[in-house]
Amino acid sequence: MPTRMSGFAPVEARRLVLVRHGRTAWNLARRAQGHTDIPLDEVGHAQARRMAPLVADMRPARIWTSDLARAAQTAAYIGECADLPVETDRRLREYSVGERTGLTRAEFAERFPREYAAWAGEDETVLLPGAESTADVLARMVPALRGFVAALTPTQVGVVVTHGACLRAAMLELVDLPRSADAAFATMGNCTWTVLQETELGGRLRIAGYNEGVQGHDFSSDDEVG
Repeated sequence: MPTRMSGFAPVEARRLVLVRHGRTAWNLARRAQGHTDIPLDEVGHAQARRMAPLVADMRPARIWTSDLARAAQTAAYIGECADLPVETDRRLREYSVGERTGLTRAEFAERFPREYAAWAGEDETVLLPGAESTADVLARMVPALRGFVAALTPTQVGVVVTHGACLRAAMLELVDLPRSADAAFATMGNCTWTVLQETELGGRLRIAGYNEGVQGHDFSSDDEVG
């Protein structure tokens, strides 16, 4: 369910609207995508078309996207509705999952039992070759998102189209919540959005809305990396 967080925000507060991309064939098959450039499937395009005018109604001043096709294609729908160019930034990519790429959770457990056990236990001291840790992802995502906020003038809205796992990790970091708080949040559906808003101009960010958007069976998603 979408969640709207209550609370006062000053008139000049800036907002970031963080959008997860639409569905892909690998989302449907529950395969970890990571940096693999999988495009939207037919449902993903339909999701993006339905979501885009709702996000455009927030009157964004800027739109940024991951360079991976599933995010860039989603962002293009928003850009068209908002009559804005879309700016690409590689720092918004999903976690690289290394040799887990293309595997379902069951295949991951069977092929790499030691690494799967570490992943299931949230132990990032054991990683597959080529995989990023949360610290790696935050080192690129958080400066990017803070820079986007800084690029906005008072009252402006920025839209960022990215990926589910990296988005949630960065969100927790930006609002000063521990990583353990992740379990308290529902999985972000495809083409849903989360709103981060300043508590004061140049101040801390808070969650003003979470997992919002068009709801329904076609917008639900399991929490695979992608």
